[in-house]
Amino acid sequence: MKKYKNLNNIFGWGVGIAASIIFILTAEPTASFWDCGEFIACAYKLEVGHPPGAPTFNLLGRIVSLFANGDVTMVAKLINYLSAVCSGLSVMFLFWIITFMAKKFYGKNEEELNEGTMYAVFGAGLVGAMSLAFCDSFWFSAVEGEVYSMAAFFTTLIFWCATKWEREADEQNSYRWIILVGFLIGLSIGVHLLNLLAIPAMGYIYYFKKHKPTFKGILLTTIISMGVTGIIMSLIIPQIVNLFAKFELLFVNSFGLPFNSGTIFFAVLIVALIFLGLRFSIKKKKVMLNTIILAFMFLLMGYSTYLILVIRANTQTPISENDPKDAISLLSYLNREQYGDWPILYGQYYNTPRNPQSEWKDGSPVYAKDELKGKYIVIDKREKAIPTYDSKFCTLFPRMWSGEHADEYKSWAEITGDPISYKDPESEETEIINKPTFFENVRFFFNYQIGHMYLRYFLWNFAGKQNDIQNSDGNPLEGNWYSGIKFIDQRLGPQDNLPDGMKHNKGMNKFYFLPLILGFIGFIYQLNKRFNDSLIVMLFFFMTGIAIILYLNQYPNQPRERDYAYAGSMMAFCIWIGLGVLALFDLLKKKITPVMSAVIATVLCFACVPYLMGKNGWDDHNRSGRYVMVDFASDYLNSCAPNAIIFTNGDNDTFPLWYAQEVEGIRRDVRVVNLSLLNTDWYISDMKRKAYESEPVPFSLTWDKYKDGTRDYVYFIPDSTLCKTNTFYDLKQLIEWVGSDDPKTKFATSIGSVEYFPTKNLSIAVDKKTVLANGTVQQNLSDSIVPAIQWSVGKYGVQKSELMMLDLLANNKWKRPVYFASTSGSSSYLGLDKYLRLEGLAYRLVPVKSNSTVKGETGAVNTEVMYNNMMNKFKWGNIDDTTLYFDETVTGMAMSLRLSFTRLANALSEEGKKDLAVKALDKCVQLFPERNVSYNYYQYLVGDAYYKADAADKGNKVMNRMIEIYEQNLQYYFSFKGKKA
Repeated sequence: MKKYKNLNNIFGWGVGIAASIIFILTAEPTASFWDCGEFIACAYKLEVGHPPGAPTFNLLGRIVSLFANGDVTMVAKLINYLSAVCSGLSVMFLFWIITFMAKKFYGKNEEELNEGTMYAVFGAGLVGAMSLAFCDSFWFSAVEGEVYSMAAFFTTLIFWCATKWEREADEQNSYRWIILVGFLIGLSIGVHLLNLLAIPAMGYIYYFKKHKPTFKGILLTTIISMGVTGIIMSLIIPQIVNLFAKFELLFVNSFGLPFNSGTIFFAVLIVALIFLGLRFSIKKKKVMLNTIILAFMFLLMGYSTYLILVIRANTQTPISENDPKDAISLLSYLNREQYGDWPILYGQYYNTPRNPQSEWKDGSPVYAKDELKGKYIVIDKREKAIPTYDSKFCTLFPRMWSGEHADEYKSWAEITGDPISYKDPESEETEIINKPTFFENVRFFFNYQIGHMYLRYFLWNFAGKQNDIQNSDGNPLEGNWYSGIKFIDQRLGPQDNLPDGMKHNKGMNKFYFLPLILGFIGFIYQLNKRFNDSLIVMLFFFMTGIAIILYLNQYPNQPRERDYAYAGSMMAFCIWIGLGVLALFDLLKKKITPVMSAVIATVLCFACVPYLMGKNGWDDHNRSGRYVMVDFASDYLNSCAPNAIIFTNGDNDTFPLWYAQEVEGIRRDVRVVNLSLLNTDWYISDMKRKAYESEPVPFSLTWDKYKDGTRDYVYFIPDSTLCKTNTFYDLKQLIEWVGSDDPKTKFATSIGSVEYFPTKNLSIAVDKKTVLANGTVQQNLSDSIVPAIQWSVGKYGVQKSELMMLDLLANNKWKRPVYFASTSGSSSYLGLDKYLRLEGLAYRLVPVKSNSTVKGETGAVNTEVMYNNMMNKFKWGNIDDTTLYFDETVTGMAMSLRLSFTRLANALSEEGKKDLAVKALDKCVQLFPERNVSYNYYQYLVGDAYYKADAADKGNKVMNRMIEIYEQNLQYYFSFKGKKA
């Protein structure tokens, strides 16, 4: 039926365009927090992001960014629009997947459809596809420049190609679709590996089309298709590069040939083998072999986008994480070695004792180029680098494995355990270890990994959502699923007297279980009428949901909600939501005409599901008009004096700064030094190079002193023969001591000699003329300048990043301003808190000791500089606009800014500048209205600061509102009647 094909294409494109427009209208006009700043920066300049990289995303993002026509402020918006269009295309392809499956309820061919069933099929596609568009987790990724929307696009495109093959399976050229799938899989690897989870479902499509189903056949198909997925993930992706690395080592180190000769040889070898394989398959007329070889060849062609990372790393781009300059370093990059490993099928509990280091496993040696020798040298043998564990305390299917999260495991699994005696083989001391039982292990799996980290997210999308506040511990007040049906939602506590902060949270979405119910109806309907197809969707649903949970084996207290990772699972359920329309259609057509039945079923289901989801979700997914991330990033950078160095720590005080500098060119004279990355040799080497207007960071240690496996941890071991107890020693001399290869500077231990500081008492000399001349210290504080900063480090030792920080401080000689991001945390300051002065969103290191006695308060405040920054220079990203939506990440940043304003105001009041203090507090209240940034303890500090500035009337206004809020909250908490709130 030509009419069906035409209408199917028109409706599919219409749905895709409509969804794209919705996502574009709600997209953030600049970069978002978390990884978005890094991804957009790397796409714009084809730089190298964190492992395992996203070169396909980078290339497409770069092409899109060219349309900015030199307006750098448009780059992020265009890449966000790329995500929006990719998500819209995902909706379009899902429409066609649903109509393909729906059509099969009424016959094999379009000719068998009457007008009523045709419209019912389109209605199913419309309702299911638009339900995906308005899914909470899917919509979240659709409006920001991240990889998950493009990953969803490739997933639906690959699935759709499989349905196209099924349609044409009996035709001569049908295998072209399998070859195309191979190419798309290769390309999708350069976006995200989640796309590979669609492969098992495609295995079912092939099996059901080519064979008569049997239980044995279905089981075998499941094993084979999952095996293919495993082969691509575990063999093709890493092992192709591993073979490149082995040939490179062989040709360079063994044969003495130039660098890259082995890589080139292996590339030629692969091409030759593919050519010979194709020639043989054609000559022998082996169609299946020919198809497999072509699919493999096209997969490699798609996968070849990773070459862009090697090419760009060799140009020494400012962002070049892990520096994958050759096949050997690319292998480490793809294996994500910096992130460590975790057990899946068998392994340790969180309290399992480690075996003696002599029983540990060797890790993969780390190689580096030696240009002088013309070969690769081992810089870290990694002998006995991987711990092994006492098997008596290990288990099958280990779910509670992270030693850093013992308390959280105990809470989620209610562990009583099984006490077992353990004798330490080294100390020979005996202790009782409370080994969790296997039942408790499984209880954690269901309570946390399945219940909290999957079912909660699943029900967010199809039942409703309580609010947009992250829930780390399972409490009933934050981020739970929520239906809007009072007696069900009372499991979270009373629902009649919700506090304003909960009642008016834009993240509260009430779906009344309607999407879930329609999806279950569609599932049962397909299960009864098209069992084979239901198995395809079920496997797709399982692989993109529960299988991810099984593989990731997540520990409690994740840094953020992870629902975006399971969007593929939501996509599968939306297929059933669409098919639910057909169930209603079949029921109605028994009473009224098929055409009228199709219209009523479609309109009713659309109103009750996608329309309801879109109407409720619009306010908490609409990021238009929000410029917070880039403005906050510029505020961090503009807190710094010219040519400064600023230490950061987390993603949200690093990636925004990278974006601001790399894309919009903001304050490129400031060098951003991330302390987490500073533990790696490649990042230290990056810092020693000039970047834009920023001169190299003044590290004195050379590469051989900080290379991987060298000085990863340096101990403080006081040595009375070298250093007196109460004497402070010059830091530069101590760094030279630690960097020396003299055996006298090593401390002998049972596992070999280690580098150490012979004292914890450090000193940095201060040249008074220099610090006054370059503005490090204001003239009015001239008499307060100390001759040397002297302090004791209260730790057993320092990591490599902290060692390099000390190296910088020792050799900077006060020539460049040194700052710490105010959000980096006091643990980053290495005990220098008293010598820090807040100048905005960053603390500056100054040779003036703070006399503050306020508990928990870091350093002092440079009121003159900070007032000018906060009141005149900083931008605020429209955060005072109450019509816009600001999520928890943004409001968390805003709360820290409230704290900055109160610190400024209190410091001004102490200096007698109470009029300026009141102006600062007024601006704080105006910038962060309660509707956008809820009042909490930080707002109490605002009221307290008003009192200190003698503005009691304004302080009373703040405090009275705080009292109202707390009274309302307390009334609500007391109404729990013994429930834990």
